[in-house]
Amino acid sequence: MLWLALAGGAGAQAPAPSPSALPAEVEAALARARLPREALSVLVVDAQGSARTAPRLAHRAQVPVNPASVMKLVTTYAALEQLGPAYVWNTPVYLQGTVQDGSLRGNVYIQGQGDPKLVMERLWLLMRRLQGQGIQVIVGDIVLDRTAFELPEQDPARFDGEPLRPYNAAPDALLLNFKSSVITFVPDVAAGLARIQYDPPLAGVQRPATVALAAPGTECGDWRGTLRAELADPVKVGFQGVYPAACGERVWPVAAADPRGFAARAVEGMWRELGGKLTGTVRDGKVPAGLKPAFVVTSPALAEVVRDVNKYSNNVMAQQVFLTLALQKNGVATYDGAREVLRQWWQGRLGDVEQPHVDNGSGLSRDARLTAQALARMLQGAWASPVMPELLASLPISGVDGTLRRSQSRPGTAHLKTGSLRDVMAIAGYVHASSGRRYVLVAIVNHASAGAARPVLDSLVDWTARDH
Repeated sequence: MLWLALAGGAGAQAPAPSPSALPAEVEAALARARLPREALSVLVVDAQGSARTAPRLAHRAQVPVNPASVMKLVTTYAALEQLGPAYVWNTPVYLQGTVQDGSLRGNVYIQGQGDPKLVMERLWLLMRRLQGQGIQVIVGDIVLDRTAFELPEQDPARFDGEPLRPYNAAPDALLLNFKSSVITFVPDVAAGLARIQYDPPLAGVQRPATVALAAPGTECGDWRGTLRAELADPVKVGFQGVYPAACGERVWPVAAADPRGFAARAVEGMWRELGGKLTGTVRDGKVPAGLKPAFVVTSPALAEVVRDVNKYSNNVMAQQVFLTLALQKNGVATYDGAREVLRQWWQGRLGDVEQPHVDNGSGLSRDARLTAQALARMLQGAWASPVMPELLASLPISGVDGTLRRSQSRPGTAHLKTGSLRDVMAIAGYVHASSGRRYVLVAIVNHASAGAARPVLDSLVDWTARDH
């Protein structure tokens, strides 16, 4: 372990190496990973330092690179400062018509305002509150108002050809359950089958309740492949294969095959699941002028949302937060509007430090770019910010939780956001050193073999933590 070096005896110390020279253990890790030095951009600097503070380590720190999900640090810090940690998203629900004997003769309107965490449990509560208005039957329609976001249609397969992966879900003013279903398989060996549960319930979708078990003794292995799932049809799910009992209970999150229609299916499905009746349809529309909300559903606070975004690198939640910057300033959310708000915030906060190209704010992008130096300067500024505790608490802890739970670095040494795409692997955040000092560490690998870079990044964390 690198930490054994801390036990070295007293004696004359060697001259401090140049900040531009990579530590020997990092050079060795690069060699083992067959990565050239030019693949790595890194900066290590005192968290309480300034632009004039000499870095402890700097290598290609001024080269613009693709940061992958490390870009979420820019979005979430800007949001914490611009919106405040206690900011919440409201989803108002309107009733048009009169309620009599359990029936509403008119429409229900649900107005999306960008809530990033309107998950199944909170949709259930929304419907229960609707029933709390004395409504069991809606003699009319449920209208979904999604006009707060003005976004182009997005092909979920465009990024990497994986349209059913939840990380490819597009933002939406009325984002329900991340536009994804959760399929749970529970084996029943005695019955020779696995029972299947689907959440949330979706109206008009045929989904089998069971699937046959694989032959006894079959290892778990590629259980998703073994199921031979048919998930591309928006109104019918099928499994032509079997499920290995050795897997025990497993959960499979799947993005909607019809993302645009998912909210309508989920709203109607949940309403009917709770015993409600609907004579009309669930459709898109706009809340009529002058109508007052019957009630409002409120999200968790931004500080909690930011924790979900950074700990688990949730792309669509990050984009919801990013777009909310524009919604709050302009009354409607567009990508261009969000980028302009962030540009102005960056300039006001960091002056002439090179601006990042944030694209959609989540890092799920081939075009996003920033320099290690610019991100490190931002993180130094964040360390001195009143919202530092909320930002720090949102970051994965090395070897403990979130996307760093399997890190080989010493557990608890660092709070770091991770990022990975094809050809990209990155970490950025704060390292708590053995001397008691806190360092900003930004390390980004851009290379066709970036997937092999995890030991390189772990070695940088350990080196940064071992500062005397």
